[in-house]
Amino acid sequence: MEGVNGHDLSRKSDIKILVVDDREDNLFSIEAILEADNYAIVKANSGRAALKILLNQQDFSLILMDVQMPDLNGFETATIIYERDKLKNIPIIFITAHDYNEDYVFKGYKMGGVDYIYKPINPQLLKVKVSVFVELYRKNHQLIQHEKKLVAVNRSLQKEIEERKASEAKVKLLNTQLVENNADLKAVNEELDRFAYVASHDLQEPLRKIMVFSDKILMRQNSDEETEKYFKKIISSSERMQSLINDLLSFSRHSTSPSDFKETDLNLIIRDAITELEIEIEETHADLHLSDLPVVHVIPSLMRQLFYNLLSNAIKFRRKGVNPVIHVTVETARAKEFSFLRNKTEGKHFYKITVSDNGIGFAPKYAEDIFVVFKRLHSYHEFEGTGVGLSICKKIIEKHHGFIKAQSLPGEGASFIIGLPDNKIE
Repeated sequence: MEGVNGHDLSRKSDIKILVVDDREDNLFSIEAILEADNYAIVKANSGRAALKILLNQQDFSLILMDVQMPDLNGFETATIIYERDKLKNIPIIFITAHDYNEDYVFKGYKMGGVDYIYKPINPQLLKVKVSVFVELYRKNHQLIQHEKKLVAVNRSLQKEIEERKASEAKVKLLNTQLVENNADLKAVNEELDRFAYVASHDLQEPLRKIMVFSDKILMRQNSDEETEKYFKKIISSSERMQSLINDLLSFSRHSTSPSDFKETDLNLIIRDAITELEIEIEETHADLHLSDLPVVHVIPSLMRQLFYNLLSNAIKFRRKGVNPVIHVTVETARAKEFSFLRNKTEGKHFYKITVSDNGIGFAPKYAEDIFVVFKRLHSYHEFEGTGVGLSICKKIIEKHHGFIKAQSLPGEGASFIIGLPDNKIE
């Protein structure tokens, strides 16, 4: 237990006692009596000397003070001592040579004294009284230290509670703002989808007229060669624009509801996509190798478009002079096998469907860019298309709470890995 200024009050050698008496023989006498108990004794030969010592040292466990002293007597010195907050808890035992009446004794107690010792001093009585009041001081000091610690702990807890309340309020505010922002974002996205749909739909009519009238002019026999060439360019550009509008329509109208999801055999879905691509497959002599695909809970029309876009890409981005070879494989995997998935999918099972080809491929640094709307790695003069197909694939997969990733190297083909949650296995 630490005392004032860090002294350990659990050891007697650290117990300091101030002895105040105007006679040197009395000072030495008291010191000799208490010497055996190993107290640290500090002596003062007057009240003023005692006050001077107490200006610099406040770590006394007890003061033994003679009452009858010239200049400042014991009572007056005690009064001055107890005026200082740092000293008012130090017990004072008055030493007197006379057995005074009760009024006199009461005066000593009123000045702050805790007891009296009468001269001639009884050594055993002095030792016992000193030990008692030293122990009382120690216990009192211990209580004071515990109180200070409790106050500090209470203050710290109060601060922690206030900080926690402030943090909770801040988190609550942020959550409210997040909900509001999500609602606003959803409304904006829906508005953008509606705008894209309406704009794309309304563009169809004037575009059809451009194509029809250009066709009619081309059919006229009196058109010269240069005019014919320009009108063919107009029709070609119009067809490209029509393809882009159709893709935009597909991209913007994919709002879904739970009732749209159905148990679907993906083998039937991919066969429908192959049927739609029959001409392209025949023209390019494409070789398709299909694994047995699972039955999953999906939106059939969107999955049909997904496979159509992926197979179409595999055929389109073939190497010159090389027939396309396309493999569609499937396996089951846990979510933890995919490091990029978030924790909330942990424990879930996925069907991992891979569509790979032997085409021109692309640099790995573009593996994310190819899913961005209108992002093209090649000019449309090299490869037809609008740059929307893979974006639609990603949007479809996200609506199914799955994922799509691309892996490739230039000249070594590309693999598109699709993850579809298997809701039957948990």
